[in-house]
Amino acid sequence: MTDVTGRSSLFRAALTRADSPALGTWVKIPAMEIMELVALAGFDFAVIDLEHSPISLESAYRLIGTALNTGVSPLVRVPTLDAGMMQRVLDAGAEGIMVPHVDTAEQARAAVSTMRFPPLGVRGVGSTSRAGAWGGRTREEYLRYGQHEVVLIAQIESAVGVRNAGAIAKTEGVDALFVGAADLSVSEGRVESDPAIIELIASTVGQSRAAGVPVGNAGGSGVDSVRAAVQAGFTFTMLSNDATLFGAAARAAVEAARTVTYG
Repeated sequence: MTDVTGRSSLFRAALTRADSPALGTWVKIPAMEIMELVALAGFDFAVIDLEHSPISLESAYRLIGTALNTGVSPLVRVPTLDAGMMQRVLDAGAEGIMVPHVDTAEQARAAVSTMRFPPLGVRGVGSTSRAGAWGGRTREEYLRYGQHEVVLIAQIESAVGVRNAGAIAKTEGVDALFVGAADLSVSEGRVESDPAIIELIASTVGQSRAAGVPVGNAGGSGVDSVRAAVQAGFTFTMLSNDATLFGAAARAAVEAARTVTYG
């Protein structure tokens, strides 16, 4: 046996840092090199986005493995509450799953049931997968890690979700909330800077923190975005995404190069 008893989630470890929020980014490009670069940049976690990207399950599997081997926590946003996909993502070694559009405690309980082992849920045992070190970990450690270290993040993206955020956060098996400000604002026919949307976001943060549950958001790549997230009470935040970060860096390089002329 190559069992590692008591191993802990990299994402949970990042959340315990007292001086600054945990930092992550979205991964939308299906290339292992992208995850290597994310790790080299120093991100705490990366969310492999299966909702808004062409990434396949096989590509996600490879990205998860690369993340684990380079020291960045691999989380996966699934497109829907799909038990089969969630099972396979977890067996692939994901440290957590983000479920979009969670509006009620009942939906949160359904997500918990899908990804937790009995008696809390109905996840099947697959300890010969990467999550179980291909059978190299004891059954007990495989179950413990899946039940107590793997995180479930419920994404709040509507006014209904905001009203129920406290109950969702208190649902046993839910580890964090995540505010999807873009969908929240569009669902209300407003922009993210609208005072009404800011109030809804603040309500979600307040309910989450009152329940003792971490809460995160997504923003830009600049320090002002992170500072605003901290001031708003978020405990983890996401800096842009791989494609946008590359595009911005490439654009800046070309714009700078265009200032050089023959004269």
